Parts: sequence; C-alpha cells; structure tokens
Amino acid sequence: MSPSEGINCGCRCSCSSGENGVFHDGVAHYGLPRSLDETCTHCAGSEPSSYSSSALGFDKILLTDAEKLRRLVIASAKGFSIGAGIKGGLALFSILARLRRKNSRKVEAFSDKDAISVAIKETLKYGIFLGTFAGTFVSVDEIIGAVGGHNRTAKWRALVAGLVAGPSMLLTGPNTRHTSLAIYILMRAAVLASRCGVKSKRFGKLCKPLTWKHGDIFLMCLSSSQILCSYLLKQDSLPPSYISFLRKHAAKDTVILQGVKELASKLPLTNLEAIEKFYKTKGADVKLDPNMKIPCSMIHGNQSCGAHVVTYIIEAYQRALPVYLPIYLIPALIVHRQGLLKRPYTILGKSLVGTARSSLFLSTYCTSAWMWTCMLNRFLGKFNVPVVAMGTFPTGLALAIEKKSRRIEISLYCLARAIESFFMCMADVGYVPRSMNLKRADVIIFSLSTAIIMHCYSQEREVFRSKYLNVLDWVFGVPPPPSETPRCKNRRAV
Repeated sequence: MSPSEGINCGCRCSCSSGENGVFHDGVAHYGLPRSLDETCTHCAGSEPSSYSSSALGFDKILLTDAEKLRRLVIASAKGFSIGAGIKGGLALFSILARLRRKNSRKVEAFSDKDAISVAIKETLKYGIFLGTFAGTFVSVDEIIGAVGGHNRTAKWRALVAGLVAGPSMLLTGPNTRHTSLAIYILMRAAVLASRCGVKSKRFGKLCKPLTWKHGDIFLMCLSSSQILCSYLLKQDSLPPSYISFLRKHAAKDTVILQGVKELASKLPLTNLEAIEKFYKTKGADVKLDPNMKIPCSMIHGNQSCGAHVVTYIIEAYQRALPVYLPIYLIPALIVHRQGLLKRPYTILGKSLVGTARSSLFLSTYCTSAWMWTCMLNRFLGKFNVPVVAMGTFPTGLALAIEKKSRRIEISLYCLARAIESFFMCMADVGYVPRSMNLKRADVIIFSLSTAIIMHCYSQEREVFRSKYLNVLDWVFGVPPPPSETPRCKNRRAV
C-alpha cells in the first residue's frame, strides 16, 4: 500500500491538487504530474466550522475531539515507524557488514552482542524522535487552530508548529549532535523557499538564476572541492562515519594520504620509507624522490597516470556495486512488491540498471578525483593546497551520470557535509570566533528548517515533489487549500 493509499481521512478534492491540477518537477517545475480526482461533494456550500482547527487535518472533514486525538496518535505512530525503519535498516546493514568482515579483524572494539544492543537503542531513539516530532506538530497545529481560529491562523500556524516540534531532535541524546542532518534539512528548506521565490511575482526575477538546469552539478563541484580537500588535508573536519566511507572508496592507504598532505602543505616528507614499504607489500618496487614536486609516484607508484585511471575505475566499480545493490533492490521488493508479481522483469530490470548507473557514478567520481589531480599537477608542475582545490572541483562533473531526479538529492547531501567541514576549518584557523559556537546549533537550525518546510507544506504544496508530498500526507493527512476552511464531514462517504 502506497502512502497516499494509506490515508483513510476523507476525500482528496480536485481543488487541493494545485492551480492547474499539475505539479511540475525540478527547480523551475515542482514535482511530478498528478491526476485530478473527482470534484468533492463535501466542498459545496458549507459554513466554516469551529470543530476542526487544523489546516493540516483530515481533508475537508469536521473533526471531533476524539478524532483529533486519533489524528495525533496516528501521526506519532507513523513518525515512529519512519524513524525506526530508516535507522533500523541502516543499523541492520552495519551489523551485517560487521559480521562479514569479522574474520579479517583480530581485535574488536566491542562484541556483536554490544553492537546489536547499541543498534536497538539507536533505532528506538530515532523512532521516538520522529514520532515525537509528528505528535508535537499535530498537537500545536490543533491547539493554535482551536484557540485562534482556522482562518485567522492559517497562514502561520504550520510555521509555528514546525518550529516548536524541531527540538524533538534532543530525544536522540542530549550530547549527540546532528550538524550534518540539520544542515541537510536546512538545504531542503532553502530549495523549497527558492521554488516559492521563483513563482512569486515579487521575487521571481531575483530567483531566476536558481532555475539553472545544471545547478545541481555546479553545487556538487563546489561540495567536492571542499570535501576532498578536507579528506586529504584535514580529516577531522568531517564526521568519522563519512571519513570511513571515503577511505573505503578512495582506496588509498593512510601512509599515502599522509605523504600527499605533507607535500601539499610544504611540510617535510617524513614517511617516504613507509610508502615504499607499502608498495613493496603489493609487489611493486617504488623509489620515491625526497625532492619531488608532484605526488604522482606517491599516488600510483610505478604506474603511469593513464594506466592508474583504467585499473582504478574497474576496482572502484567493484567497490561501488555492493553499496547501491541494496539501495535499489530493497525498495523494489518492499515498495513495489505487488507490481513485482505482475511485472518482475520490468521492475527488477530498472533496479539493476539503476544499480549499474549509480555504481558507475561513484566509481567515476572517485577515479576522476585522482585523475584531475594528476593532470593538473603535470600541467602546472607543482602541487599545493590551491592546486588540490582546483583539481577536486571538476570531480563533481561525474554527477551528470546519475539520473536527473537523484542529482539534487546527492548534491544537497554533499553540500551539507561541505558546509559543516568549511565552518569547522574556518573555526580552527580563527575566522569564526569560538564564542559564536552555540552548544546545540544543530537543534536551532533543524527547528528553523522544519518551520519553513511545514509552512510550505501547508501553504505552498506545489513546490514539493510528489514522493515527499505523499510521505507528508501519509503522516499528517492531506491539508485543504490555504484559501478554504474545513468542510462538514459526510458520514456516508467515510
């Protein structure tokens, strides 16, 4: 059952499907085409009711107090299921990966039993977090509407409810920071705000540059420059889990990365012998020049730059396949389980094509990071921090391989990581005063972002893509248009 099918809360009227009945996609087009339902018979000539105070309540339905409580409980339960499902799925993959590599590790930081216990606790924490967020939002939304009236509070009620619900993030742990998540949600809010600006008569011209067709690729290039520079030169500015991911797919030993960092930073090369020993264990007799100007011999030993690109991309593709295979196949088995019985070859075929395409993107991205660096080094004949930044910028062009609908998601995720890393670097060098570092800035950012997102959900639904809109509708119910009040409930229809 899809999210939209799971909402048993009345009717979806044609008047709530957008001005022309179509939601557009991208930045200049917002969402996917959506068909109009039959005109709702509940919408004809009803007086505004004080019984339903929620613009995000059940669509066109007069709600009793018991039904409002039911809406609160259902929203909380669905929020919990989403949080626990996402975090639990990630924890399951982490445990399976741990068991898979267990034989290759002699010493474990903690036992499998402890790992499972931690996974269960984290799953419950994130379930409670999103369940509380949904419940708090619905509660505040209903209370403000009941006290202030539906019409008078319609334009700002969801904004306040989203702001009040934001601190639910603290339930994941008082000392657990989620800066990357908060910045990512902020980026999502900024995208929605920009889409609102594009269709605005007042700000449309100012926001016109945001409709650039390849803006997602440009954002990816900017993000790549910051992320990869940090990976080579300042790894402590990135989250440990993200560093682990980069190490796996960059596939360069730490001694090599240390040598590259020292050369770029114009520091004494202290580990050339360690690099030579590393290559010797791989069967290559590499002799490194202490006076080298470029790091090509460090990065790929006795291989030429071209040969390194060919061998590296093949190995990188093999590393990327296990990452994307479950990402595509699991949704096919769960979300499309009914269609899988009717059209198994079509659905599985699309999943395999998506896996192959995304794996090619990740392998090309990793390969091009080294390729562009080598090309720029040889062209300029030198290697320093600016060269690293310039060499990693075009790495983001690999995003063009991905499907258009996935590009903005990937670029925003990487942009959130890049922003966090950038400000940490700025703080370390003294450009951002320590006094400005708020203890829980992530909660503040998250709350402001959810306020914007929920306001757009209530008042500017057409700026959402259909897949996000369906999830929000499934949790909170389908809101009526901003210009309308809730209608009387037709008992026979429900």
